[in-house]
Amino acid sequence: MSETDQARLIDRREAIRRVSALLGGIALVGGSTLLTACEREQPRAAASGAGAGTFTTEDIAFLDEVAETILPETKTPGAKAAQVGAFMALMVTDTYDERDQQIFRDGMRKLDAACQSMHTVSFMAATPPQRLALLEQLDREQKAYMDARKDDDPAHYFRMMKELTLLGYFTSEIGYTKAMRYVEAPGRFDPCVPYTPGETSWASHA
Repeated sequence: MSETDQARLIDRREAIRRVSALLGGIALVGGSTLLTACEREQPRAAASGAGAGTFTTEDIAFLDEVAETILPETKTPGAKAAQVGAFMALMVTDTYDERDQQIFRDGMRKLDAACQSMHTVSFMAATPPQRLALLEQLDREQKAYMDARKDDDPAHYFRMMKELTLLGYFTSEIGYTKAMRYVEAPGRFDPCVPYTPGETSWASHA
């Protein structure tokens, strides 16, 4: 493994650790296999082309909109600009076992059915406020489920979607360079830097 590959893997390990912390310290679905997948060379076309893994282009567009609702465009690009939908499809296909893959895929249908029940329209046809209201409800649902589940119980499908959205975005070029501050070749070591409230955090380095 080259130094560049090692640095990329270390960055991904740090990202997984941080996303796990954001989600309350619970290990991400896929566990160490998330890192195994990161060590393998993945052709760009496999992530962004038609039918990444066994997901269709319509599936990826759906996941893009879910991710965009979780991390929308503000003064920085959102999850859809970072192609998080394709990332989610690739990681589910490459790192989830068969049980979790099925839960994730069934979850996509459940999410759409929940939108139909709440707003009488499909998720793709819903307005941004309708989508947000739905995902806020699902987030409360997944938190209650995850807090009560036993060790051998599967994760909630929306938990999977949420953690892959965060992981995909904050390990993307857009997440690193737009949502966080990034310096490719940092200068002198300064252990005490003034902080202004509202500033974005610094992206990690190997």
